[in-house]
Amino acid sequence: MHVHRTLPAIAVLVLALAACQREAPADPVPAVSAPAVPAEPAPPGDQPDAYVPPAQAIGTNLPAVVDGVVSFQGFGPAAFGSDAEQVRMAWGNDLGDARPSEPGGCYYLAPPAIGTTRYDIGFMIEGDRFSRIDVGNAGYTAPGGGKVGMERAEIERLYAGRVEAAPHKYVEGAHTLRVTDADGGTAALVFETDAAGTITGWRIGVPPQVDYVERCG
Repeated sequence: MHVHRTLPAIAVLVLALAACQREAPADPVPAVSAPAVPAEPAPPGDQPDAYVPPAQAIGTNLPAVVDGVVSFQGFGPAAFGSDAEQVRMAWGNDLGDARPSEPGGCYYLAPPAIGTTRYDIGFMIEGDRFSRIDVGNAGYTAPGGGKVGMERAEIERLYAGRVEAAPHKYVEGAHTLRVTDADGGTAALVFETDAAGTITGWRIGVPPQVDYVERCG
């Protein structure tokens, strides 16, 4: 009798264990990652534009341009005939440490280049006096409006009746265009052209220095 009563209990326990095993969740199967698909490049119109630095003005190679300071009288407050210190003060910045090779000799005060950037302006000193300015840059305007890069015809129009043309001493087909002071002063303005008639540089000052073709040479 005792055995018959315990058998159903054992059977019930076995069935319960079997049921638990059937209901237990199976171990999760790791998900298989889909192969990465490379993103398609954005169409050209959606690409950010590459940085392009602002274009430098043609013919201008100056860190800063202070125009309207060159005249038939000199450079700003430094008149032709001033000493070197007055020219330095008028410029207001470094003009180098050039000195004449002999007392009273000819030399130039000129601002040093900043990297590859040059001012292209020089101040001639001879006999310890400021006598001439040389300009090779379109950033400066000569009195009357002339500039580097202009054509000869434009210079002759700007200074009508005051231009004396002559063949350049060294450049075949080029010319010098000497302009007198409209106010009757002794200073002169001289433009130089290339063989095509384009202004490549100009100088202004008092004779005889303004007419030196070789500068201080």
